Amino acid sequence: VQLQASGGGLVQAGGSLRLSCAASGRTFSITTMGWYRQAPGKQRELVAVILSGASTQYANSVKGRFTISRDSAKNTVYLQMNSLKPEDTAVYYCNAESRGPSGSNWFWGQGTQVTVSS
Repeated sequence: VQLQASGGGLVQAGGSLRLSCAASGRTFSITTMGWYRQAPGKQRELVAVILSGASTQYANSVKGRFTISRDSAKNTVYLQMNSLKPEDTAVYYCNAESRGPSGSNWFWGQGTQVTVSS
């Protein structure tokens, strides 16, 4: 599975961005997809995940502001980010779980920079 993320950029506080992550390869094996982020000097943290049944989970810090969605026909996961804050500044990574007979493997995209100015 290969993941290609896009959509990052520079935005003022209060603004919006939409991230996209397109999967290719053995996409039929993908179950959970999600977004993580890593700010300078901090550990990578979960932002949002969407399970194969379309249920979602969010970090408390983004609840009510971010929305994760998935287009299975396009093998793409999106992260709509509204009311952005400077503390949302980070490199955002998409992630996918691929399940097979031997278990699960996790794959990462290359990361896309999101910078929110105050």
